[in-house]
Amino acid sequence: MAGETFIKGDVIILSVHDGSGYLPVACLTSNSLSTTTATIETITKCDPGKTIKTPGVFDYSISADGLYIDTGVGGDTTKKSHDTLLALQMAGTVTNWRISTGLITNTEYYGTAIITDLNLDAPTGGENSTFTATLSGSGSIVLVDPIP
Repeated sequence: MAGETFIKGDVIILSVHDGSGYLPVACLTSNSLSTTTATIETITKCDPGKTIKTPGVFDYSISADGLYIDTGVGGDTTKKSHDTLLALQMAGTVTNWRISTGLITNTEYYGTAIITDLNLDAPTGGENSTFTATLSGSGSIVLVDPIP
């Protein structure tokens, strides 16, 4: 399609705030943002036989898959990985996140979420350890960083 710019998934980056700034969740093989709006259905005697739908509750979740890397002392401290996500999850912390879209205007989405699922896979045979994470949204998605 002429004139359209397609955004590659490689440039859409999930980051989490560690108290001092947003750091990318490292070596992700994929990440996604899924949004839903519930519908409220009403049938009245004013319009018999017709269902009227209105928007209800907005909800979202973020999922991510990646390689587990060393982000501790001696590792890559400019990124976050399974260890950071686990610490946030165990603390019951509502996590601030950012998704950079890679658009020319570099649109960024911000929000808060609870890490609801976190899985570490450590296979044998010299294969890389991987992890998956699910963040359940809390509140709205905004376009301006809510952290001053």
